[in-house]
Amino acid sequence: MYAILDIESTGGKYNEEGITEIAIYKFDGHEIVDQFISLINPERKIQSFVVGLTGINNEMLHYAPKFYEVAKRIVEITEGCILVAHNAKFDYRMLRLEFDRLGYDFERKSLCTVKLSKKLLPGFESYSLGKLVKDLGIPITDRHRASGDAMATVKLFKMLLEKDVDKEIISSNLKLNSISSIDQKLIRLIDQLPNTVGVYYFSDGEGDIIYVGKSKDIKKRANQHFTSDAPKSKEIQNHISSIDFERTGNELMALLKENQSIKKLKPRYNGALKKDLFTHGLYAFEDHNGYLNLSVSKITPKQNYITSFTNYQQGKAFMERAVENYDLCQKLTGLHKTSGACFNFTIKECHGACIQQEPAESYNKRVNQLINYYDYQNKNMIIQDRGRHPGEKSVVLIENGKLAGVGYTELNFQIENISILKNIINPMENDRDAQHIIQCYLRKRNKNLKIHLF
Repeated sequence: MYAILDIESTGGKYNEEGITEIAIYKFDGHEIVDQFISLINPERKIQSFVVGLTGINNEMLHYAPKFYEVAKRIVEITEGCILVAHNAKFDYRMLRLEFDRLGYDFERKSLCTVKLSKKLLPGFESYSLGKLVKDLGIPITDRHRASGDAMATVKLFKMLLEKDVDKEIISSNLKLNSISSIDQKLIRLIDQLPNTVGVYYFSDGEGDIIYVGKSKDIKKRANQHFTSDAPKSKEIQNHISSIDFERTGNELMALLKENQSIKKLKPRYNGALKKDLFTHGLYAFEDHNGYLNLSVSKITPKQNYITSFTNYQQGKAFMERAVENYDLCQKLTGLHKTSGACFNFTIKECHGACIQQEPAESYNKRVNQLINYYDYQNKNMIIQDRGRHPGEKSVVLIENGKLAGVGYTELNFQIENISILKNIINPMENDRDAQHIIQCYLRKRNKNLKIHLF
């Protein structure tokens, strides 16, 4: 659990300042679950330059509560939380200073989004909150007011959690919150999970991630792990101490994140993606009569395929649907081995490309429609789908036919402006498995899926 905060102060000599406004958003890693926002009477004069910066003056704070009046609420909302702030050293110091004046020793773990941003978002000219969120396309209101800056920090921190593919933020948190009771822990771990699509991470008592999985229903899938008597499941049950999860909004994002996490983190109980699962591809070639032929065969590294399949049977089933949907010839798709006309021609469901009765030009036009629909080689495009909550969209960026990265956006201009989009997305490795995942998902074409070419 995190307490994301921002503090405005009077300014002045070091350790003689006072807090004029505070905003705290209690954040569970996915959404805000509590909040506290208040002006505070610092009982000392505000520096004139601070008044000009924040708009908060002494008259505004005359009837505001003094710090001791809100101290209990601050302790309660931050209890058991890691403090997160942009330049956390300042905000944490100010809280400790005010509590010290009350004779109370206030201690919390803290994370600084400036330091995290420099590590996870390298290459920016400035890491000030205002400039950083602008470059990332994160909207910010009430700049230099506690609530506005704290909310912008929440949105930035959510993005940093997305960028943290090594899960260092999660692991450091989990090491502080290990669970000791094996008998009760599985029930409690299940209770905290949502019935939603996403990726889940099982960690041991040392904070090391031991298993990564994806599911359309995270809670249901985790329950299957914990009720199974399979040897691997038993091992996981004995070693698991904590679970973290990411809502992804749709299955494509879950599959890509699972693929990336397993290959990067190499959890000890994951083995499925250590080998290539996609053995066959769809290929096109032109025969001596000028007709485009399609075939499903084993993937060879140096040949470009249109789309890929886990086995020959899956590819054959795809081809049978393609013959029907695109009005193609059974012979020229490898479904009917013959030296003459295909079977469909005999029942008048083929236009005769198999015996050169249909001109190659008209037949090839339909084949190219299929190829253009399923092949994204050399294409620049954005795949847009449902996000994690209403108003949000997921984006998968393809550049020159290669996966560049994934992310989320709530604003159309973030999609329309490629330079901003590139700052938002999390880079991903363009391996064969990722390509297959995208191609398979494009074949399904659900109603929420949109393709933007650029």
